[in-house]
Formats: sequence, structure tokens, C-alpha cells
Amino acid sequence: MITSGLKLPLRQAKPRKYGITILIDNGVPLNFFKDTINSAADFIDFVKFGWGTSIITKHLEEKIACLQENEVEFFFGGTLFEKFLSQDKIEDFYKYCKKYDCKYIEISNGTIDLPNKEKASFIYDFSTEFRVLSEVGSKDSEKSIRQHSSQWIEFIQEDLEAGAEKVITEARESGTSGVCNADGEMRFQLVEEIVSSSIDLHDIIFEAPTKKMQTCFIEMVGSEVNLANIAFTQALPLETLRLGLRSDTFHLFE
Repeated sequence: MITSGLKLPLRQAKPRKYGITILIDNGVPLNFFKDTINSAADFIDFVKFGWGTSIITKHLEEKIACLQENEVEFFFGGTLFEKFLSQDKIEDFYKYCKKYDCKYIEISNGTIDLPNKEKASFIYDFSTEFRVLSEVGSKDSEKSIRQHSSQWIEFIQEDLEAGAEKVITEARESGTSGVCNADGEMRFQLVEEIVSSSIDLHDIIFEAPTKKMQTCFIEMVGSEVNLANIAFTQALPLETLRLGLRSDTFHLFE
């Protein structure tokens, strides 16, 4: 980072254990992908190949090679795990992840009807060979609304105890489910109860696809909050939010 003389929040250097930024690749063109990673790798910790896009991404190997060259980790979306599971092909999911030398995998139950205890058993099994990121929350906004904060907290703790390295809170790429209402508004009471629980916030990754959500999480947790589902165009803008270099958080760290 360029030395400016400004007083800015301290940011942990890579490889970071917190203050993590996860970009989501929803099928961005190869050159755009490479340009983004090459120019902003210092601010990017992971790229998530969203849902099942890795299956049909033409230049997947080239994208992964670019990430490895720039010391950016990657994983495939949890919906892909759920697709393999729904067809009773977990062994094929394991082989698929091994084929691409995945260090990290995501295990979720946001689309299929999978009790959290069963999801936790998959976390336990896969954590012997992979670093597992789990996800809590449904992609169905109506189902999400019915999930009380106590359930979220219970499921987060259960996943961590099963061996998840960190737990992601669902919001979807559109910010319309999980910790958000269908209209995109954050469920502030839910988030506040998660934040104020006994869970170490370094172990939680909040999906925050919009600037409004990113700002709210930085205000609630601090500049070193873990954030995911960040668009490829937003790597640097998010970092400026973390550092108080944008109007939205300008006075937050004075």
C-alpha cells in the first residue's frame, strides 16, 4: 500500500485471518478477471466461483492459475455442493474438488431441504481434507424470514464445532434473502443479535453485495469485518470504505 501520511485504520496483511474480502465470479470474462486480480490482489483474499458457474466456465483453469500467481484463494459455490448431493453424487463432488486442487470448499443447505445437523456431518467429513467454509441461511426469502436469530446462532455454532473454518451468512448475490428481506433491506435485529452473541466475529463472513450493506457491516463490526459476494468492480471501492476514504465511512475512524 502507498504511504500517504494519512491516519487510517490498520489492516492485517495477507494472508489475513480477518478483514477478508471475497469476490464472486458470476461468469466474468477472462481478461476482465485477470485485470482485476492482477491490479487489486492485495485487497482480495478469495474468489468464489458462484453457485455452479465453474461447471460451464470455459477458462476455469486459466482463472485458477491467475489466482494462484497472485496468492488469492478460491472455492466453488455451496449450491454446487448441494447439486451433487441432490443427485447422490458426493463422491463425484469430492473428485471434482480434488481435480482442481481445491484447498477450500463451501458446504451449504440454502437451496435443498437438508437439516443443519446433516450439513454439519458433511462439514466434519470434508474438514479432514479441505478447509471448509459453511453457509447458514436460506436462499428462499420467505423461509429466511421464519428463521429466528436463535436458530442462526445455533447453526453457526454447530457448523464451527463440526470443523468449519468460517461461517458465511446468506444474503445472495442480489441481497434479497438470508440476512436481508426480499426488498433488499437488511434484517438489522437479526444481524445485531448475531453480532452481540458469543460467537467470535472473526469466524463469521457476512455476504454484502451492495455498498449499503458493506457500509452497515463496517459500521457495526469495524473495518476488519469479513465480507463476501463482492462484485469484481468493487474490490477497490470496498477497501476505501474499510479505510474511511469514502464519504459513507469518512468520519467513522476519525
